[in-house]
Amino acid sequence: MTPTATYRLQLQPEFPFAAAATAVPRLARLGISHLHLSPVLTSVPGSTHGYDVTDHTRVRAELGGEEGLRALSGTARAHGLGLILDLVPNHMAAPADLRLNAPLWQLLRDGPGSPYARWFDIDWAAGGERVLWPVLAGPLRTEHANLRVRDGRLHYGQHVLPLREGTDHLPLPELLDAQHYRLSWWRLARTELNYRRFFTISELIGLRVEDPEVFAATHGTMLRLLREGVADGLRVDHPDGLADPDAYLRRLHEATGGRWTVVEKILAPGETLPGGWPVAGTTGYDALRQIDGLFTDPRGHAELAALYRDSTAVPADRGGDWAATARRAARKAAVATLAAETERLTRAAVRACDAAGLRLRDHAPWALRTALREVLVRLPVYRPYVSFGGPVREGDAAMLEAAAEGARTAFDDPGEGEAADAVRDLALGRVGDGPEARDFAARFAQVSGALRAKALEDTACYRYVPLLSASEVGGDPGRPAVSPDGFHSYCARIQRDWPTTGTVLSTHDTKRSADVRATLALLSECPQSWAALVDKATRQTERVPGGRAVPDPHLAWTAWQTALGLEPGLELELEPEPPPQPQPQPQPQPSSAASANGTPRCPDPPERLMATLLKSVREAGLWTSWADPDAAYEAAVERFVTAGPCGPAGETLAQWAREVAPQAEANILGMALLHLTMPGVPDLYMGTERPYRALVDPDNRRPPGTLGLGASDSPPPGGKPRLTAAALRLRRAHPEWFLEGSSYAPLRAEGAAAEHCVAFVRSGSVVTAVTRLSLRLRDRGGWDDTELPLPEGRWRELLTERVLEGGRCRVAELLDGSPVALLVRA
Repeated sequence: MTPTATYRLQLQPEFPFAAAATAVPRLARLGISHLHLSPVLTSVPGSTHGYDVTDHTRVRAELGGEEGLRALSGTARAHGLGLILDLVPNHMAAPADLRLNAPLWQLLRDGPGSPYARWFDIDWAAGGERVLWPVLAGPLRTEHANLRVRDGRLHYGQHVLPLREGTDHLPLPELLDAQHYRLSWWRLARTELNYRRFFTISELIGLRVEDPEVFAATHGTMLRLLREGVADGLRVDHPDGLADPDAYLRRLHEATGGRWTVVEKILAPGETLPGGWPVAGTTGYDALRQIDGLFTDPRGHAELAALYRDSTAVPADRGGDWAATARRAARKAAVATLAAETERLTRAAVRACDAAGLRLRDHAPWALRTALREVLVRLPVYRPYVSFGGPVREGDAAMLEAAAEGARTAFDDPGEGEAADAVRDLALGRVGDGPEARDFAARFAQVSGALRAKALEDTACYRYVPLLSASEVGGDPGRPAVSPDGFHSYCARIQRDWPTTGTVLSTHDTKRSADVRATLALLSECPQSWAALVDKATRQTERVPGGRAVPDPHLAWTAWQTALGLEPGLELELEPEPPPQPQPQPQPQPSSAASANGTPRCPDPPERLMATLLKSVREAGLWTSWADPDAAYEAAVERFVTAGPCGPAGETLAQWAREVAPQAEANILGMALLHLTMPGVPDLYMGTERPYRALVDPDNRRPPGTLGLGASDSPPPGGKPRLTAAALRLRRAHPEWFLEGSSYAPLRAEGAAAEHCVAFVRSGSVVTAVTRLSLRLRDRGGWDDTELPLPEGRWRELLTERVLEGGRCRVAELLDGSPVALLVRA
């Protein structure tokens, strides 16, 4: 059964299956069709996300085990809901206590001869038939005193590791040398690691699900839950990490009997999902980019970026220009962050060239290494897709041709530059069909995806910060705006090619929730005003007693935008005011710059803001980092935040936020309605049916109990909850208007303010109309005589119950009292 709408629940020990079950009645009334659960298999104890699986055979006991999952499924079905499960095929956890991961324990105990050696993606030869195990806090020479042998196991702090049979009696130096793993300082992972990991997280070790035996063992429980009716569909996590996503998805499709499945594929701007994949589509980051871009003013964004560059004076490749910043971050990933991965890829290239015969012989390892790095940093998408025996996608070929051409310019000698052509041909599978060629093509694509993710999502998006709403997963921070025609073209293509793909606005991985991004998008409509506010508030912060100057040029832009996203003064419900009630006589109140006890004001808890900014500056890696934190710099950041957004200067921000609150609400409602009625299957992140302001993880992974997911409460009255419930219930009542077999057609407004109205009709029966760039609309004086041509007939507006006649309709009348309208044929 194809969902009409899914609702993502981030399960964790503080919110197990039983707690989720209490929310089912309310979620059913909301109008969803399926609960979308975060990973349910056994993971590292205490995990708040579940992507660190340790046992594929059991449902996680901390959540209630399989009995609890079945009970949740039963409760859901009793209320007409199904379940979508999150599948993690790319990796397993390498927990501190390795006994928790039995396959990995046995592998490290028994070495390459273990039956589990085929499970994990390890380059045994590079490690001298040993696995580098980088868990020591310092070099072995200083940490060996903290190692203990006890009960036939090796203990180091919380770490428990197996010992090779018959070695537990040896002196420590000999014991360590005798193991199938090399215990080492954690810093060695960057350059010496010889197993594939998830991005740069050494605690997540890559699986070889391309092996049929490994696929069967790691998917058996999930497939059984589908067969037995406990669940109905799947979300596939990170398919770009797999050796052959196409072959994997075909095998999965056959094993599930064709259940509704979406993949967490991050599509670059202009990229499309491989047409042959047997899936419903993506999890929806491409839709997120389109919706966000629609509420970003292209002219204002360009002006904002120029003001940001003038204000911060940061170099182009360190945050001043998106393309230059992304390229520098990619180079850093290739030569430093993912050095171990690129070295393994170089070894694979050498082997593949040797196996190819005379055609590719005599490419020196250094030349192949250089060519690999130069090609990788030039790829505009996460990875190519090469399935041996099938045709190469035209886009992949063109992309790698262009990257190789650029890579050749890095060589002084044209002959040595031919190494770039060798890399291109190997990556495209053009050089034979032997095991070496296959291995290189798979690894090239895997490294490519990891490199782009680390360079863009985890580095450049934290360095380039003129508009934080644009720095999102799958976004295009350099050119984030999307025109109405561009949005309509995207929707028409999705309706034609992937009508039941997933769409999202907020996820457990978005850096800011949709409501935060909707607010920040306003800055593209008022660049001068925002730049002046940043300057004024920053100077006010410096005048706080003791002086709190901003510690680096562009932290101010990050800090004030992040604080704006959490600003409580933005909350506004576009509902009629309640009748006046008798009020007590007013009492003297403290300044709005302070709380009732006189402490500094702050948008939401200061801890949330500080934690996010600390993560931001560490991810940016310009002044401090996770690996080498600069305590003095980070203390300066905290002092600035305390004296600025959380101090008296924060009132400057609060006053500005109150002035734009109606326009922020217009963006929030417009984005929500587009998401719920455009082509595809909308996925709502927990709590987002209400006003929801969350920052990057772990802030957005707080226990769902804090979001009001109780058992008996109905969606509260108000703009966003009311709109969400109306749209979801309409989808559930009439799936034929929205899913396969439905239609999508733009409605184009006419008149002086036409660019501010985006509207479309679904299957001739539902009309969506929203306001975009509402701040510019306010400043120009409103809609004037702008009209929207409604299809003929009578239409009922679901949010107000007004009835309108088809034909030319004044937008000012259609959107009277609200920035959005949802109409159905009366």
